[in-house]
Amino acid sequence: MSTTFDYLDRLEAEAIHILREVAGQFERPALLFSGGKDSIVLTRLAEKAFRPGRFPFPLVHVDTGHNFPEVLQYRDQLAAQLGEKLIVRKVEDTIKRQRLREPGGKYPSRNPLQTYTLLEVIEEFEFDACIGGARRDEEKARAKERIFSVRDEFGQWDPKRQRPELWNIYNGRIQKGENVRVFPISNWTELDVWRYIQRENIPLPDIYFGHERTCVVLPSGQLLGLSEHLQLDEEDEIVTRQVRFRTVGDSTCTAAVESDAATVEDIIQDLLLAKVSERGATRLDDNISEAGMEDRKRNGYF
Repeated sequence: MSTTFDYLDRLEAEAIHILREVAGQFERPALLFSGGKDSIVLTRLAEKAFRPGRFPFPLVHVDTGHNFPEVLQYRDQLAAQLGEKLIVRKVEDTIKRQRLREPGGKYPSRNPLQTYTLLEVIEEFEFDACIGGARRDEEKARAKERIFSVRDEFGQWDPKRQRPELWNIYNGRIQKGENVRVFPISNWTELDVWRYIQRENIPLPDIYFGHERTCVVLPSGQLLGLSEHLQLDEEDEIVTRQVRFRTVGDSTCTAAVESDAATVEDIIQDLLLAKVSERGATRLDDNISEAGMEDRKRNGYF
């Protein structure tokens, strides 16, 4: 057996080290699990970090009510297969409880409201660390954030309070009420994730592969999957195209890309030719302003 580490081995080892640091430094961590490819990879890494024991944290999903049904089905199946605790909290319940305003417009996204539900579940279970699959290559605000990202008692991120992370040493010391967001695959790229999925033979929701779907053509030319949550006009163009999704967020703000990719190998070839980033090609909510993601993170968004 070869003892030579390739770059995927090194990324895997770093992520496993980070997960074990979380288990060692925090009393009540949680893994934020959406059923998307990045959080699915995190569960595989957690298996390698902690099996044959149980995960030292539950899986937590903040359900907007606008999620893709295929992803929710996969989420439940994987949690059952792993035998790990899955905590689901719904944005709709938070809207009623806190009397929040339901988003309006043609493409009403509940993504900004996820912050309120996330902060509620952190308070409910007193989580002191939340692990997520965010990566630096996704968006420039995420590129500025550390692997251990300290949030204040209101869940807010202050870029000026970031701590140095020299020689893979992570400082998880926090005050009462604060929590840390942890990003074990921060140094991975979208292509790294797919190559790891290929190497580990990780099953994924079908939505990531080419399939026929009825879509709305946006003014930008992007394709948004037709759903009951959209407020469409008569002049909106409805088409049926062969598409796949590069990321799976709120269905009302996550566009598809045209693709015939039927296998992981096909998707890797697509990515090698892609000229637009994952979120740039698909996420409508990131285009609200140049600092859209950073503003949301400052307010407590993951």
